[in-house]
Amino acid sequence: MELHKNEVSANKLDIDLKIQQSASTSLPIGEVEQLLNGRTRDIRLKGELLRLFQERSWPRTAKIIRSWMVWVTFIDLLTLGLNAILLPRPVALSMLAPAFLLPPAALGTAFFWRKPGVPRLQIAILLAGLFFILLSVALVGVTAGGEFYERHLNIMLFVAISAIIIFAIPLPATAIIAAIALGLYLFFQIHNPSITVGSVEAATLFFTAGIIATIVSRRTMTILAQKAFLLELRDRSRVAELAGANARLELLARTDPLTGIANRRWMMELLNRLWDAGAETGGIALLMCDIDHFKALNDSLGHGEGDRCLVKVAGIIQSNLRGSHDHAARYGGEEFLVVLPGVAEEEAIEVAKQIRESVEIASLPNPASRVSPYVTVSIGVSHVENIQNATPEQLQSQADQALYRAKESGRNRVVPYGVDLH
Repeated sequence: MELHKNEVSANKLDIDLKIQQSASTSLPIGEVEQLLNGRTRDIRLKGELLRLFQERSWPRTAKIIRSWMVWVTFIDLLTLGLNAILLPRPVALSMLAPAFLLPPAALGTAFFWRKPGVPRLQIAILLAGLFFILLSVALVGVTAGGEFYERHLNIMLFVAISAIIIFAIPLPATAIIAAIALGLYLFFQIHNPSITVGSVEAATLFFTAGIIATIVSRRTMTILAQKAFLLELRDRSRVAELAGANARLELLARTDPLTGIANRRWMMELLNRLWDAGAETGGIALLMCDIDHFKALNDSLGHGEGDRCLVKVAGIIQSNLRGSHDHAARYGGEEFLVVLPGVAEEEAIEVAKQIRESVEIASLPNPASRVSPYVTVSIGVSHVENIQNATPEQLQSQADQALYRAKESGRNRVVPYGVDLH
């Protein structure tokens, strides 16, 4: 029955609580709090935090890199086509060979960023791919010469800057991209016959300043992303702590603190849920168990011994249940309730007899009892074949009446509801 599978017992609540506590303590929350309490610009992730951040950000970073590579390839091929139409044939042909260096470099890089791999290897592949992409853009202008020479070197720097801005990769890798772009620019400009050395130096310094500013901006974006990640970790930890507190409250609200089994409230909720579900159970039984002359036991042996007796009887009742579908609860004082879903009346009576016999065999002392020198229990059994034919209150009332008759007729016995004892 589906309802039974979804029931949360006291033991399950305890297990869930441990899982939540483990999830909370597995995060380096102390380090997270320390970083968040400091200045934002001083945030530096390392160790486990850095690994978690990279693991979390990799899918987004990889998707951006793959998309960038595909679009660069598309623009390169589109530009080739337009050049073939708009430019003189000799110029267009001179651009062809260096331009075709770009697509395999870009698409190869995108291929290696399809799924997570060794981080350093993937960064190395990305840097190699960018080197050939930037080299391709630069060589297109260099081989065409004239006005295209410096124009494509500037385009190359623009391509590099766009990569620096949008690629959320480690700062050293970002600096290498900048060094590659500026190195290519400086190398080809020195060999540019159209400008002087002074102009080359001035232009290189100008673009260097711009790229440094871009790197600083990229670093700021990374710091803000890491701070957002730290805030998320802290929120997750607080949610886990709150869930743990709620689980503890739930455990306290539904568990009898002395015996460790469910309490009366939980049992009543269970009965109501069974009836609200309206499912066919194949019969349901309720056992009401009462420790005989328990007040006399408290008076003669003390309340401490009485508490130990309650704990042991609760354990005996639990050990005689058929499985996870059956449930026991302390109803109050020395009374216990047992719900047996999907059971025939004869089987319910048999379970009740096993409980009674097990308590008697345990030989727990009760010298003040008028039934036996040992602890005994009286059990009333009520049963209904179909839950539609009765209410939880009626089933409970019948079990209570049967228990009353068991006590009236001498105690230490099992009495089903409706059975004539005379």
